[in-house]
Amino acid sequence: MIRLRQWTPTLSMMLVSLVSYLDRHTLAILSPTILADCQLSAEQYGWIISAFSIAYMVGNPLWGRWLDRYGVRWGMIAAVSIWTVASASHAFLSTFAGFVAARMLLGFGEGATFPGGLRTVVETLPVPARARGTAIAYSGGALGAILTPIIVTPIYRAHGWRAAFWFTGFVGLMWIASWLRTGRNVQGRRAAGPRPAVPLRWRDVRLWSFLASYALGGLPLGFVLYQSALYFHRALGKTQVEIGYVMWIPALGWELGYFTWGWIADRFRSAGSDGLSIYRRLTVTTLILVLPLALAPSAGSFPQVLALLSLAMYVCGGHIITAVGYATRVFGSGPAGVIAGLGAGSWSAVVALTMPVFGHLLDQRRYHAAFGLAAAISATGLLLWLWVNRRPFEQGDLGGENVL
Repeated sequence: MIRLRQWTPTLSMMLVSLVSYLDRHTLAILSPTILADCQLSAEQYGWIISAFSIAYMVGNPLWGRWLDRYGVRWGMIAAVSIWTVASASHAFLSTFAGFVAARMLLGFGEGATFPGGLRTVVETLPVPARARGTAIAYSGGALGAILTPIIVTPIYRAHGWRAAFWFTGFVGLMWIASWLRTGRNVQGRRAAGPRPAVPLRWRDVRLWSFLASYALGGLPLGFVLYQSALYFHRALGKTQVEIGYVMWIPALGWELGYFTWGWIADRFRSAGSDGLSIYRRLTVTTLILVLPLALAPSAGSFPQVLALLSLAMYVCGGHIITAVGYATRVFGSGPAGVIAGLGAGSWSAVVALTMPVFGHLLDQRRYHAAFGLAAAISATGLLLWLWVNRRPFEQGDLGGENVL
């Protein structure tokens, strides 16, 4: 039986991923107001998001390797310190170049979020609890996306958009203070069990299928997070306050997706299904359920739009847990930080490439093209994974203990 104290580091990782999404999502929530106030276009906003995503892409594998090698206690303190300064600096910005620089620093620091979460889970929890642990550690991002509009909108109404970034900086400092104590339970610990038998090799097509599945398949998460507020404002005529009141709804679908997909995978496994068949079924389900995202601009009402966006977030959030489970099953838990970093980094690379395109489409009011492209890119990544993994696992394919 797992003692409550063993869950404390994982809960801290949930909180730090919450803080990271509070920091990054504040700009997305307030984007209609900030763009108008600073005289920026949606395409420029797309490049600002792209700058964050490029730095996030670079930071993820670097932080993953550092955390695997040197530990998460001081590594996470360094990362959160960097991104807290970057987040608070937004309060002073008014130019395109300033936002680009601040978002790049924010993205690099936040690259430690998911490598730190997965590394902490495999160091502090036994194998049977790691599916739940990963879902908990990762779910802070979705929870942050839920809470950000609820928290930020009243701050914006009372004090303006710049005050919201002072608040995000304060929250980062509070997490650092708490981790100085909690992190002592993680420093220097390593999970018991065999080390991976299958190293990460760039020639391994399964590694590339994981990256394509995570990055392309999960793209709707970034599309909804970063572009939906502008779509609500420009296409549906919603005010900044009205947007703040509803932006938590799609994020709730994302949060639920983490937990239900993990539970479903565990249930299949306990029933005796082989590993690959579990992930194949869940990926096919994701493929079917992500396609309705393309229909959102044709929805007859605002609640229907919200329902379609929530469905996309639900299935793609769950798919991230599926993709990480696949990678840790194939390659084992030894390179957990690098696995998480490569996955999140590849996703960020695709976001960096596509956000300026989506911003351009929104500037031109080509909403059907934007939503259709997001759904098509996701479906492409899922189909690539299904094609590469069309055969069962063979003896020696699995790289160590079953982490998820």
